[in-house]
Amino acid sequence: MKVAILTNEFPPNIYGGAGIHVQFLTRELQKLCSLEVRSFGAQNEERPNLRALGLQARSLNLVSDADPRNKILEPLDINLQMASSLEGADLVHCHTWYSHFAGILASRFSQAPLILSTHSLEPHRPWKSEQLGAGGYELSCWIERTAYQSAHGVVAVSSQMKKDVMELYGVPEDRVQVIYNGIDPDFYTPTFDPEVVRARGIDPDRPYIIFVGRITRQKGIAQLLGAIEHLDPETQVLLCAGAPDTPEIAAEMEQSFAALKSQRQGLVWIPEMMDHNELRILYSHATTFVTPSLYEPFGIINLEAMACGIPVVGSAVGGIPEIIVHDETGFLVPIEAQSATNFEPLDPQKFQRDLAEKLNLLVKNPELAKKMGAAARKRAVNIFGWQAIAEQTFNFYQQTIDRYHAEKS
Repeated sequence: MKVAILTNEFPPNIYGGAGIHVQFLTRELQKLCSLEVRSFGAQNEERPNLRALGLQARSLNLVSDADPRNKILEPLDINLQMASSLEGADLVHCHTWYSHFAGILASRFSQAPLILSTHSLEPHRPWKSEQLGAGGYELSCWIERTAYQSAHGVVAVSSQMKKDVMELYGVPEDRVQVIYNGIDPDFYTPTFDPEVVRARGIDPDRPYIIFVGRITRQKGIAQLLGAIEHLDPETQVLLCAGAPDTPEIAAEMEQSFAALKSQRQGLVWIPEMMDHNELRILYSHATTFVTPSLYEPFGIINLEAMACGIPVVGSAVGGIPEIIVHDETGFLVPIEAQSATNFEPLDPQKFQRDLAEKLNLLVKNPELAKKMGAAARKRAVNIFGWQAIAEQTFNFYQQTIDRYHAEKS
């Protein structure tokens, strides 16, 4: 079986959960089938059963470099290059809307079924209009909707995402398969080096809370900053937060952090994307991980923290309740959204206080945190290993290919 994997992110260009997913999924899938990967970047790599080719936007000579339309035209140009560079695939598998247009074209050219993985859904991310512009966001929504209505199979990374894709795009239930994201438990394992923690300005002998994520509305970092004033004043907070969606969001983050920093000690912000060899050490020494997301189809970052043996306090949205077992591997914090499409909290102060309450509970009860951390590690290892996830994905490939050819005959 020859599978075309189309993706925005592929090593070494990884900045989010979808990229981590593709990185580890392809590592295991190449043991089961032949992969042709196309990505955004300058990759040119060959290894057994896998060829990865990165592509970059060309000068279109249609708009100036500063024109906001480039944010949608450049991905579309890369999509055209992706489609034209592929032939003879038995199946096309796309990750995120950035590759969906290429997937539609490649599926038609190769007369092969199209599978999409639901890492997120554009209608649930209205803040993307800040990044892409209003017209660009409308186009990304149109591309995504067209792809889902054209797809022959859909991988939903959680049961909630399965429900969402069926409701939003009318995808038949028998074409949607829930296959979770995964974790490498051999890499993400309790790993200790107090000097690494000290080098980042955190005292490893005192409790600290860690957040890891992009500076974007959906990750809820503004809610976490609001919760910090309700934390025990002796609690340290480490924010590993980079890749802001827009300069405006970056400026908001800088202003809010500076204001908090002037009021209390023990706050550290690492603004660059982290090397995961260092990150697993920072996870392992922490008391708890916090994920205050407003929208989170799955949340692979939670698995990283759990596999390193710490509990997670997360908002009860999207796929997070399928990862965290409340009162066992951490705590789920309910959040009431403003509407079905606006995920900002209806009562931000209440959510922030509730979030801080659960974080304080773990900080003040180290034995409880230790017990939950051990349970979190066990759950991450037993349920979310990449080998099993790749096998489920390969089986879904075969089912989709069989159904596609049966329907055409």
